[in-house]
Amino acid sequence: EVQLVESGGGLVQPGGSLRLSCGASGFTFSNYAMSWVRQAPGKGLEWVSAIDSEGIGRSYLDSVKGRFTISRDNARNTLSLQMNSLNPEDTAVYYCAKEGSYDPRTWPYRDYWGQGTQVTVSS
Repeated sequence: EVQLVESGGGLVQPGGSLRLSCGASGFTFSNYAMSWVRQAPGKGLEWVSAIDSEGIGRSYLDSVKGRFTISRDNARNTLSLQMNSLNPEDTAVYYCAKEGSYDPRTWPYRDYWGQGTQVTVSS
């Protein structure tokens, strides 16, 4: 079965950095775009970033542009999110998610999700 497992979350001070990782299995990882989605306390789900299957095209939520970098290693079936200059508004559970469409720009939906990893930015 499809499995997505996030790691790398934790407690960090404002201005600090964290690198999240997601290990994928149960599908041909290199065929699919992947995304990061987050949920802050008391808030709904918020899409953060996506990367195409080849690891070339990237998209970001406006509020994280210039601070976050999404990447993938298809040889190792891993997705990453490098987060720099973190602020308290970045506090959330971060989820790794598989895109269910081969054309996610026109038909975006996630068909599998990881369990999430907690990121807390505290002053």
